[in-house]
Amino acid sequence: MRFALGLEYCGTGFHGWQSQPGGLTVQDALEVALTQIAAEPIGVVCAGRTDAGVHATQQVVHFETSIERPLSAWVRGVNAHLPEGVAVRWAHPVNDQFHARFSARGRRYRYLLINRAQRPGLWAGRVGWFHLPLDLQLMQRAAARLIGEHDFSAFRAANCQAKTPVKSMAQANVSARGNLIVFDFEASAFLHHMVRNLVGTLVYIGKGTQSPEWIDELLLTKDRKLAAPTFSPDGLYFRGPIYEPQWNLPENNDDFLDGVLL
Repeated sequence: MRFALGLEYCGTGFHGWQSQPGGLTVQDALEVALTQIAAEPIGVVCAGRTDAGVHATQQVVHFETSIERPLSAWVRGVNAHLPEGVAVRWAHPVNDQFHARFSARGRRYRYLLINRAQRPGLWAGRVGWFHLPLDLQLMQRAAARLIGEHDFSAFRAANCQAKTPVKSMAQANVSARGNLIVFDFEASAFLHHMVRNLVGTLVYIGKGTQSPEWIDELLLTKDRKLAAPTFSPDGLYFRGPIYEPQWNLPENNDDFLDGVLL
């Protein structure tokens, strides 16, 4: 039997998603909890790996088991064995053709940035921060240039293992709610550190160091060394994969991101 799970987590304190020998990752915690419920070893496949310090409002995984349990066991039961900061939100049976990663036709990320002179206290680790005033319109004009299919090599980490740097960007929006700046991205897939590198570049443009047209130059040259430094992981949220309706998976509901910081 194959099941899909939707979970949310705070990346603070974890060494990212992917399993490591030390065991301090979200994947390690989830597999231990699932194994406790199944009474047999369980491994999971995720929709999108996240780095240390990066959060998720809907990570999706799939796993297989020969053990029959009610769906509540894969939610409340697993949550009873998970550490603070990680929670399963739903479980759904799927057929063998469903794959958490390869069945996704797109993925969404959001970056939350506090733009004020003082660093965040209450929301430390949950938002990024930049101390100088940022020009919203400049960043919006720059972000619009990211829409479409491009070679995103200039925004790719050196150790990225993706087969191709060419991705199709469906959404790249920048909005402001008080001193909170929100960056929303949706693409067919993302390269390693791509969103954090994009945010860093947009911040450079917003503070007036570069013009919006700089985006065109970076996309053309494909040179990571010419773009801005990688921005902090603190404010980055994986908002989940996008699947076709045929899988009938629960929709992501992370509306709290829209208002909790206002």
